[in-house]
Amino acid sequence: MTGQQPTAQQRSGFPRRDAEGRILTLGDLLGVSLAGWVIGMLALVLFDWAFAVAGAGDFGRTNGWLAVILPVWLFWDEFRAWDFGAARVVAALAAAVVAVVAGLLVAGLAAGLAPLFTGGLAALAFTVGYAVLWFQGVHWLARRTG
Repeated sequence: MTGQQPTAQQRSGFPRRDAEGRILTLGDLLGVSLAGWVIGMLALVLFDWAFAVAGAGDFGRTNGWLAVILPVWLFWDEFRAWDFGAARVVAALAAAVVAVVAGLLVAGLAAGLAPLFTGGLAALAFTVGYAVLWFQGVHWLARRTG
């Protein structure tokens, strides 16, 4: 290792990022965050099934909101990649409020399902809502504030 910063050609992985480490396209952000949600849901289903088989409870009683852990980790990394300023803070707060409300609305609509699936659908709504609002909002605000 030479200690040099990676060049644009060396950063050609997925998701594509700019020189500051910010994800370049909404499609990349949605793709990675949805992949994180799927991995989270698969892990929850696996653990819930294993505990149900072991007799530690009924299947489906795990809180599906836990599937949002990997997407939130990605969103935190994306937040940190932006320079300190009002654009990133306002975009993050607005996206978080709207995404949580969307997740709660979906959870309310799916209230008849098991908590694993109700929370999983709510986590999906949160993930998509936050990714879209954050990406569009931070880019729009950054252009406005310089």
